[in-house]
Amino acid sequence: MDLDAYVAEHRGEWRRLEVLSRRRKPTAAEADEMVLLYQRVATHLSVVRSRTPDPALVAELSRLVLSARAAITGAQPVDWRRVPRFLAHDLPLAFYQARRWWIASAMCFLLVAAAVAAWVIQDPTLPRAFGMSEADIDSLVNHDFESYYSENFAPNFGLLVWTNNAWIAAQCLAAGVLLLPVAFILWQNALSIGMVAGLMIDNGRGDLFFGLIAPHGLLELTAIFVAAGVGLRVGWAWVVPGPLLTRGQSLAAAARQGITGAVGLVGVLAVAGLLEAFVTPSFLPLIVRDAIGLVVWTLFLAYVFVLGRRAERAGELLLAVDGPARGPAGQSLPVAFKAR
Repeated sequence: MDLDAYVAEHRGEWRRLEVLSRRRKPTAAEADEMVLLYQRVATHLSVVRSRTPDPALVAELSRLVLSARAAITGAQPVDWRRVPRFLAHDLPLAFYQARRWWIASAMCFLLVAAAVAAWVIQDPTLPRAFGMSEADIDSLVNHDFESYYSENFAPNFGLLVWTNNAWIAAQCLAAGVLLLPVAFILWQNALSIGMVAGLMIDNGRGDLFFGLIAPHGLLELTAIFVAAGVGLRVGWAWVVPGPLLTRGQSLAAAARQGITGAVGLVGVLAVAGLLEAFVTPSFLPLIVRDAIGLVVWTLFLAYVFVLGRRAERAGELLLAVDGPARGPAGQSLPVAFKAR
């Protein structure tokens, strides 16, 4: 196919579609013309991709097709009526149904961190094997660990913490489908926390370590564990889809809940960031700061287990009353499909 001749032949239609897709209020005739041109240009894009895949032309036509599609379908308004249901039903259900995965992740993480801390206390030469000198250890124990929470402007520090934790959570969620990368991410963080904990305890600063970690760390680490659990649940849905669904259907159902969990974790990590930026370095007594962190963490767990369990039971009741939903091939679908 002569690409130049093809472009010259259809360039007028492409320009016309671009003009129509930019109209804020097209007439009925223009809307009909836009739909027709959209179908033609989509065909042109398919032809170019299959016969002469010129990258620049493919990118131009792809952009044009997407713009026209958006103009034809129109922007979907935000349905704010969904927000209460999302917060009271969808989000706690997503966290609750992944509870076995994130509780198991938390237990493994804490066991590794505790084992590393005990090893450091038992063998003081271990940090040197990881490249830490005596000066590094002394600086960490007597200055760096405590000053980390107060050396930066609180709002900037909170944003930095939120960004870092959100990145770790996003990695856990995205890598969950492959399972093993999540274990590696948790392993790295457990080694780091265990090493610092061991050094602080071995040098008589264990009270400071736990006192500064508790206000934000309870919620922060739990959010990371939840991200890992949700991600692992998505991956396991692909490995073991169950007797009723194909691998694709099982993965899609778990991934939808995973997206719900990812959206909710943005808010949870934001709260953890606020605690770390404003409560942890505050002048309140250490026990008061720890109590604030414990209360917030308890409220989060109550939110997940009370509302999540209620949402799951509501789905089971719906399934019992209405009967099983049916998939494309007539097979029964689980509650996660039916509830939506």
